[in-house]
Amino acid sequence: MEVTRVFDLIDLNVQKYPRKAMYGGKVGKEWITYSTDQVKEMVELVSIGLLALGFKRGDKIATISGNKAEWNFVDMGLAQTGMIHVPIYPTISSAEYSYILGHAEVKAIVVGNKNIYNRIAPVAKELGILDQIFTFEPIDNVRPFTEIIDAGKSGAEKFGPIVKETKENIKPEDLLTIIYTSGTTGNPKGVMLSHRNILSNAITTSAFHPYGYGYRAASFLPLCHVYERMMNYHYQYKGTSVYYIDNMGAFQESVKTIKPHLFNVVPRLLEKVYDNIIATGRTLPWYKKIIFKRAVKIGMRYKINGNSFLYNMRLSLYRKLVFSKWKEALGGEINLMVGGGAAMQLRLEKMFWAAGMPLLIGYGLTETSPVIAVNPLNIPDIRFGTVGPVIDGVEVKIADDGEILCKGENIMLGYYKAPELTAQAIDEYGWFHTGDIGIFQEDRFLKITDRKKEMFKLSAGKYVAPQPIENLLKESIFIEQALVIGHNEKFASALISPNFDYLHDWCSKNKIVYRDNAMLIEIPEVIERIAKEVKEINKNLSEHENIKRFRLVTEEWTAQTGELSPTLKVKRNYLTAKYKDVISEIYFDKEKETNVINRLKNGIGGMLKNLPKF
Repeated sequence: MEVTRVFDLIDLNVQKYPRKAMYGGKVGKEWITYSTDQVKEMVELVSIGLLALGFKRGDKIATISGNKAEWNFVDMGLAQTGMIHVPIYPTISSAEYSYILGHAEVKAIVVGNKNIYNRIAPVAKELGILDQIFTFEPIDNVRPFTEIIDAGKSGAEKFGPIVKETKENIKPEDLLTIIYTSGTTGNPKGVMLSHRNILSNAITTSAFHPYGYGYRAASFLPLCHVYERMMNYHYQYKGTSVYYIDNMGAFQESVKTIKPHLFNVVPRLLEKVYDNIIATGRTLPWYKKIIFKRAVKIGMRYKINGNSFLYNMRLSLYRKLVFSKWKEALGGEINLMVGGGAAMQLRLEKMFWAAGMPLLIGYGLTETSPVIAVNPLNIPDIRFGTVGPVIDGVEVKIADDGEILCKGENIMLGYYKAPELTAQAIDEYGWFHTGDIGIFQEDRFLKITDRKKEMFKLSAGKYVAPQPIENLLKESIFIEQALVIGHNEKFASALISPNFDYLHDWCSKNKIVYRDNAMLIEIPEVIERIAKEVKEINKNLSEHENIKRFRLVTEEWTAQTGELSPTLKVKRNYLTAKYKDVISEIYFDKEKETNVINRLKNGIGGMLKNLPKF
């Protein structure tokens, strides 16, 4: 059957991929699943129930929740009635909640649990929609999600025909959702996406791997983000069963139960997984440590093709001795990971491919629904260090200043209530300006070099792209996060948030005593050790890109504390404001200050000499 609206995916699965477990999720300590028939029934009840409760086509309904099977019932139920889904991150600030809910004129909210409700309730009360909050998990005195289901059952006779008629009248180009970009500066922008926008992406990317009907996917990246949401539709288009992990703290336990064949990742998550693996390897007995180090060394030499027979023999051995345990930690049956959201370190691509867990890297934005290019699971069409070929149905060209421009069915309808911003983003010829700088390698593999707005110029006129340098810094086991700075300065510098867990162990082994992290980052041996890492990284950089100075900070940067966006990208403006005194100290020129003071002294002395005597 033809799939042109997202809710068509439900009928597709019922007719073509009937199964006992279309969705799965954890309720309390128990895993429950929904069959294709149950999913269809629940989606219909949500659609009818919303109409019965007084909501109508065009109304904006928000979800603020972790990943749950029930999230799909709301998503598809809204789509069938022509209501607009506004998914929101559970971890943003009250000010951002207030802005998004007010700007979108949200009529109701479905929340995931009590913690989220407690955060959103004051904002909802201020906006006058406190009594229109529904909750997936039971909360005293809050309307349960089951109220919508019950309204659907009692209102089926009256509102069922209306749902059917509405579905028939919804067109592929109709507005499906407004996704507010997390952004790193200013208020978030509401990206309007149609059924066609996001489905064109899901259907096109579905051809890039064979894992469909009969396979299992784990979904743990936020469904409110366009990447995981599009892949959620992608899985359903292929008939893949999807299991939702609501709590990342339970990830390890959950994947051992689910045993997924594929899932999506963001670079920061894989960086943490890899760093933990390496840290564990350092604690092994000496004989196991030797085998572990050799396995890592072999992994770092992995090529997508052209590996020698001898290399493949050695790799096969280390896959059995070492890498099999890495795979077991991710459920034991993982066949594919798809990465996006930010730049992926080259070492991670090599290591996970070497470990027998292929990692496909792609690229896109919320405004492009999101995929523009991706490395498919087809060796001739993959290049490490790139985001792969441009997908079918999408055009890309590189502007004179290096910016990536894009056209296609995946391009957003525009920014909600912001025609002037839409006009800035999509030019008169229909090209969307991504704000990313890139090049084509071998005339077909797209490589992202940096964000246009994040590049800065040194006082000598040389440009520095901070993202690649930050990625190199984060390859060090000692460095958790980094911010490269130097706009209009003589040289580039960096603020570094250390990997405190590893640093604490290192200090313990080296008998370095400290009271807290504030004291730790001032210890000469610690600074010297980080300096050694920076010096090694500088060897891979041009002279003007070298990190001449750095400062360690005591805080761990997270989305919850504001230094990172919900997609775990550094918030540059926020960090430069937060550490303005540290940055001033980095670029404080003592020689210049001494000269100024001397000039002032000489000037004042001269003035005093010339004063008339009384």
